[in-house]
Amino acid sequence: MKKVKSEATDWLRAEYKRSDLGPIVRGKYARRIALESNVVVLDPLVSKAFPNEASVNAALRGLLELAKASARPTKRSPRTRAKAARAG
Repeated sequence: MKKVKSEATDWLRAEYKRSDLGPIVRGKYARRIALESNVVVLDPLVSKAFPNEASVNAALRGLLELAKASARPTKRSPRTRAKAARAG
């Protein structure tokens, strides 16, 4: 007849030594998390104006549309063109 192993001794040792666990590295994943994270912290006054993410997204989309609509090439004044023609 086979001996039955106890489950408790199968997967845990009675005690661990610090040397068994490897070196301690503070902030090991901090740089990677900062690069991959897309969390934005809003100012408290701004967060009161926008109660949820949908309202923030709607406001930002509206701002982008407004910026695209108002962006147009600027015209040079006639004096500037005349000076450039004389100088060139």
